[in-house]
Amino acid sequence: MTLANELFQRLWNSADILRSNMDASEYKSYLLGLIFYKYLSDIQLEEVAELLELDKDTTLDQIDDEYRKYYYSEDGEDLIEELTYKFSYVIKPQLTYTHFLKEIDSKEFELDHLAQGFSEIEQASPAFQNLFEDVDLYSKRLGSSLQKQNETISRVMKELSGLDLSKYTGDVLGDVYEYMIGEFATESGKKAGEFYTPQEVSSLMARIAMEGKEDLKGFTVFDPTMGSGSLLLNPRKYSNERDSIHYYGQEKNNSTYNLARMNMILHSIPMASQSLSYGDSLAEDWPVDEPTAFDAVLMNPPYSAKYSANKGFLDDPRFASYGILPPKSKADMAFLLHGYYHLKHDGVMVIVLPHGPLFRGASEGKIRQKLLENGSIDGVIGLPQNVFYNTSIPTILMILKKNKEDRSVFFVDAKDQYEKSGTRNILTEENIDKIYKTYIERKDVDKFAHLASFEEIEENDFNLNIPRYVDTFEEEEAIPLDEIGKDLADSKKKLAMTRADIIEDLQNLVGTNDESQKDLAAFLKLLGASND
Repeated sequence: MTLANELFQRLWNSADILRSNMDASEYKSYLLGLIFYKYLSDIQLEEVAELLELDKDTTLDQIDDEYRKYYYSEDGEDLIEELTYKFSYVIKPQLTYTHFLKEIDSKEFELDHLAQGFSEIEQASPAFQNLFEDVDLYSKRLGSSLQKQNETISRVMKELSGLDLSKYTGDVLGDVYEYMIGEFATESGKKAGEFYTPQEVSSLMARIAMEGKEDLKGFTVFDPTMGSGSLLLNPRKYSNERDSIHYYGQEKNNSTYNLARMNMILHSIPMASQSLSYGDSLAEDWPVDEPTAFDAVLMNPPYSAKYSANKGFLDDPRFASYGILPPKSKADMAFLLHGYYHLKHDGVMVIVLPHGPLFRGASEGKIRQKLLENGSIDGVIGLPQNVFYNTSIPTILMILKKNKEDRSVFFVDAKDQYEKSGTRNILTEENIDKIYKTYIERKDVDKFAHLASFEEIEENDFNLNIPRYVDTFEEEEAIPLDEIGKDLADSKKKLAMTRADIIEDLQNLVGTNDESQKDLAAFLKLLGASND
């Protein structure tokens, strides 16, 4: 078992304590919140050990004891100053996760102690503000009384006690955290669409956006519907300058916004390298201060959501040049235009959409036509159905650019590129490689991909429905007539044998009275037989 798998298994086991009381969309806040608090506590104690020059094999319990002594000594202020400089927060000795475990063992732990720890972290820096507000320690879901609530949280904390989270690198811990979010998404069903894009889809999107920019320093990526941040973080996997990437994200669901903030910290993303905003991307454009355009825009917005579509949007620079707004009942194109507005001239945008925006008419058709006339749409990739947690419908990736040399559009029909996994279809590494390489090479592949010229698209009235460009029809193989004749003869022979067997069985039957005997004889006569 790998380090990551072992860590995940131990963390996931702790969820069993909460599963009987609430569903995954609720208990994820408790579990992920406690993991995050333990992480902050553990890395602080690890720093304390280094500052106090303790042996490397010193346990967290021992470090915690030394921390308490030093914190209240004459030199305590210097230690506090060093920790504040390093982390922007300081967890007091009586509020460390390690100390709470001692209190649990001695029956002295109270939920108020943990609530105080949460509160002091949140007040330490704007970066941590309201970070734990979704962890309701006094919820009746945890127990009908304060004592039972205390017992439930204590059990979860004890389950996590054997892990020293400071020992794991940002990638290991961060990736396990994301994997857990994915598992919560699996259990949450449709609610999962609010906070998670499957990793395989995120990977494909990031690879397309990063193509040719692997060595770019200062790469910027923007996701205005970032959810838990998994899609936003993916470009770092394909960058040779990952430490110089700056992440910009916005999310209107507060709980999900907090998940993204934790996700960033657990992936060791410095505060200076992340700019996250809590807000509605369509209602209030962000960012409006420099920078406002980015090397990559990655989006998985809610499908066909409603938005206000008020007339003021027509004066908004994101939409003004199109002269018309997407319908208020379907915000797909509104999200697309918002993201496209924030794309650099040489950037790449990849957005997940339902199929509707490819062919719907009215205002969406006019916007689509203008985008095509401007050469903005670079490609369309049809994904398999049931690859997302919140919908079974088939979806697409649309790729947009601002510096295209022509107005062609490359189509890939990848609806059959998947492997069944439980209730979902997943893209395997092989599937992802095939789709990615085909897209980058931009060459026709029979029944899979086609490079459509602008003239071809114009002839189709700017309809981008994939079957118009990629013919996947498989003609059935012709069967020789002599084979058909032989099969018919065999079938007739089998039918005759079966009929004879049935008649023989019926002839052996005897009616229980005169009336039933007459009925049996009449039925045999219909079959051309008798039971004489």
